[in-house]
Amino acid sequence: MANKKTILKDEFLLREGEHSDHMYWLQTGQLVVLKRKGLEDVQLGHIFAGELVGEMSFLDGEPRSATVKAITDCELIAIPRDVFDKVFVGQPTWFQGLVKTLTERLRKTNAKVKI
Repeated sequence: MANKKTILKDEFLLREGEHSDHMYWLQTGQLVVLKRKGLEDVQLGHIFAGELVGEMSFLDGEPRSATVKAITDCELIAIPRDVFDKVFVGQPTWFQGLVKTLTERLRKTNAKVKI
């Protein structure tokens, strides 16, 4: 079962380099996505209510590629791996292949982008 999670303004939801065992569905609030460059964090974008966050590392098993921090108080639904896997394994193999392909392509594209 998915779990509700609350984080307050300025709290971190996830950090670049961490291992992933959850992805999150933002219900209320706003998050900012940050990437470390030297000693600074560069802002890459925002996550708004209704969007998923933490999905890429969750899907491909690679370390988190960015840090996510709350810029307002937030309510999220945490989706653990076992819950996702029960749904995902029931999907057609072509759909599973699509998810894998999209994740690999996004990861490769991100690696080419210089911040």
